[in-house]
Amino acid sequence: MSSAACIFCKIIKGDIPSFKLFESDKVFAFLDIQPLSRGHALVIPKFHGAKLTDIPDEDLKEVLPVAKQIAKASGAEDFNILQNNGRIAHQVVDHVHFHMIPKPNETEGLGIGWPSQPTDMDKLKALHEEIKSKM
Repeated sequence: MSSAACIFCKIIKGDIPSFKLFESDKVFAFLDIQPLSRGHALVIPKFHGAKLTDIPDEDLKEVLPVAKQIAKASGAEDFNILQNNGRIAHQVVDHVHFHMIPKPNETEGLGIGWPSQPTDMDKLKALHEEIKSKM
C-alpha cells in the first residue's frame, strides 16, 4: 500500500481528523477510536512502512518515550505496549504503529494468550548461535 492510500498517513497530514496527543518531526500519537480501555493510544512513526523492519532506526527513537509519556499522562498503572507485524500477527493497518493500552482490570485492556512450548535445550542452543551470528 502506498502512503497516499494509508489511513495513518492521512491522519498525519490532517486529511482525516484525530484526537492528537503528540506530534514532532518523526512521531505522531493519537487516541485509538476503537479503544480496548480508557486511554488506549497509538504512537506511530511518520515514516511510512508496513513492518518494524521497514522503518529507519532514527525514525523510531521517540516512539517509546512518547508511549511512556502517554501512559503516565493517562494515569495507567498497568499497561501494555503492543506492536504487530503482518496479518497472522494481528496487524490490520499497514503502517507501523505502537499501541499503549491501559489494563485497569481483568476485563478491560488487552487480553492475551501465551502458548509457551516446552524447551529443547539443544535446539535452543543452536538457535542462539544462528541468531547471534547474524546480529
